Amino acid sequence: MSSVSETTIKMTINGQDVTAPKSYTILQAARLIGLDIPHLCYHPELAREGNCRVCLVEVEGARSLVASCVYPVGEGMKVHTNSPSVMETRKTVVELMLANHPRDCLFCVKNQHCELQQIAADLGIRKVRFQGEKREAKKDESNPSIVRDPEKCILCTRCVRACSERQGLDIFSSVNRGFKSIVEPAFGLGLDEVACSYCGQCTTVCPTAALTEKDDTQLVWDAISDPDKFVVVQTAPSVRIGLGEEFGLKSGSIVTGKMVAALRRLGFDRVFDTDFAADQTIMEEAHELLHRIKTGGVLPMATSCSPGWINFVETMHPEFIPHLSTAKSPQGMFGATVKTYFAERAAIDPAKIVSVSVMPCTAKKWEAKRPQLCDSGFRDVDIVITTREFARMIKQVGLDFMNLPEEDFDSPMGISTGAAQIFGATGGVMEAALRTAYEKYTGKELENLDFIAVRGLDGIKEASVDMGGGVVIKVAVAHTLRNAEKLVQKTLAGEADYHFFEVMACPGGCLGGGGQPYPTDREIRQARIDAIYDADAHMKYRKSHENPAIIELYDTWMGQPLGERAHHLLHTHFTPWGERLK
Repeated sequence: MSSVSETTIKMTINGQDVTAPKSYTILQAARLIGLDIPHLCYHPELAREGNCRVCLVEVEGARSLVASCVYPVGEGMKVHTNSPSVMETRKTVVELMLANHPRDCLFCVKNQHCELQQIAADLGIRKVRFQGEKREAKKDESNPSIVRDPEKCILCTRCVRACSERQGLDIFSSVNRGFKSIVEPAFGLGLDEVACSYCGQCTTVCPTAALTEKDDTQLVWDAISDPDKFVVVQTAPSVRIGLGEEFGLKSGSIVTGKMVAALRRLGFDRVFDTDFAADQTIMEEAHELLHRIKTGGVLPMATSCSPGWINFVETMHPEFIPHLSTAKSPQGMFGATVKTYFAERAAIDPAKIVSVSVMPCTAKKWEAKRPQLCDSGFRDVDIVITTREFARMIKQVGLDFMNLPEEDFDSPMGISTGAAQIFGATGGVMEAALRTAYEKYTGKELENLDFIAVRGLDGIKEASVDMGGGVVIKVAVAHTLRNAEKLVQKTLAGEADYHFFEVMACPGGCLGGGGQPYPTDREIRQARIDAIYDADAHMKYRKSHENPAIIELYDTWMGQPLGERAHHLLHTHFTPWGERLK
């Protein structure tokens, strides 16, 4: 958005007067009068390319049609977006794309969410006039999180820009020319062979099904239908914030009760809450931070909840590993606890338990397969599905989601606090940890639980917390790996005076994760964030150490945070990428 004082110009679009900021493009100016020019390569959060040519418009006096997503507005400019020349050219461009595109729309995972499909429908294209050779390329299913189907790529380069601009990883690039052009990792390698974080941000911006999450829903159905299996499910805090969007609700709608009811009707034997394990995570991570401060441990300590961030460190900065908290993510802690503590309490053979996670994150699929996550004696988490996959399962069985009753999670691993709820937002893990760390360190009740300084969508946020007695804890929060890189470099250069910092790989945190509903933009992320903090403010318990189920867990079974059993089940270690490949 432009500033209020920015210079404006006057122009006409389709004969209608428009006053627009001088920095705008024609596409942006058209939106001021409620006109959305069709586009594919353009994305409001990414650098402009103008390479798909779907957004072509006519500017009087210009030598040819121009790409409205990159063409700047000008004083007195006269633009036509629906002249016969524009309409025919736009249809031809889209038809040429369709001529080289698979015709499997009915069973494509992006059916009804595909932007190419929608534009073709909007333009009234009912047949393709062009025939000829089609690009043939092998589908890449080499990693556990993301599927790349080059035959469905339309060369919009959104994935190239998202990976570079948001994450700084540059996994994808355009290679070859003409008909042989393709977007792929370097040297045509699979995503399992390059420094991909599996964050899935590429899937959130891809307009077709060239990049999607790996679908593991059939594995869940198989487990549920097996009479010898006891299938439990955990749901991350961001899932209940995003799921409603799949059923027409506005962004930020919280559907916890209906979500629980849906999971029961899908056939899960127990419906638990990842928020319970988020409270566990805070108990371990906050005590670990205090232990490091008191004993001269490695500082700053960095959170370890985001698997995209962990993969980034192991791959790009193994020298940073000592700074990572050894605490598992909530998903990992839940998996280990459900196959030990819960199995023992419920008298269920842990070998029969299938542990399923519903996550907003594609990288969680990779995390669940880490060899370190077997501390229960079994694979701690067996199957991970995203919010999008979960929504597909609900639709598959014909559940009327909007009319489902409000139901509660099962006990004991369904009780949680507001501190766990805010894990979904960037800064939430930090804020939750500070609530517990302050009270455990000082022995005093924290009067103001809201650490506003670590909230919001700024790329990097800093704050300090006065613990009393001359002790001040300095913290920082970063979201996206490009911003994380800045904190890593500052730390490695000896310039970071922080004690603790949080990193989330995805914009806005988990609520902007690679497995969340389409689309996800800044406005949608902010609506989800507002909902998360509002939910926290109305929770009965707002500090992890006040969760009665957590208190019982530690008092009766787990022992002290950082104790022997907690260390074995709830903590982990990290492996440099080079060693993982051996």
